[in-house]
Amino acid sequence: MPAQSRIGVSSPSSTPAGGEPEARLLTEAVTRLRRALRSSIRTDYPWETLPMAQVELLQVLGEHSPARISDLAARRRLAPSTVSGLIGQMMTAGLVARDVDAADRRASVVTLTDAGREKLAAWTVAHERRIDAALAALDDTSRAAITNALPALFQLAEHLGEPSGGAAED
Repeated sequence: MPAQSRIGVSSPSSTPAGGEPEARLLTEAVTRLRRALRSSIRTDYPWETLPMAQVELLQVLGEHSPARISDLAARRRLAPSTVSGLIGQMMTAGLVARDVDAADRRASVVTLTDAGREKLAAWTVAHERRIDAALAALDDTSRAAITNALPALFQLAEHLGEPSGGAAED
């Protein structure tokens, strides 16, 4: 049964123990969206080989630059050693540079290079173009539903980013 026809349908046999059908369907939708977007970009732009972990670091640096490795790790919820390795690869590719932190000369910070900014901009435009095309294929009601859901999806992402991994306690 297509996911669209399952929305709003609750079946005890199809819901994992303790899982809510909405949570299961949202997880499935997010997974499919990420997979479809990654796949469509690789098909339409086969030269685009930047791993998602590096794209996400470029995005963080696009908003918060310069940044220390520890700050990048905290923002992406990764181990500092993982981020350090990714930054090393990105430095080799010319996407980022490491400099001395002006506030603490013992520490270093990472900044986007011009090439990194260009790569991030091209990646963003390519993804926006793909999403725009997919949205254009939907009917007005579906597009409006997605647009109206965006604020709630951002709130959901904030709650998922909390240390407890869920909703805040009252």
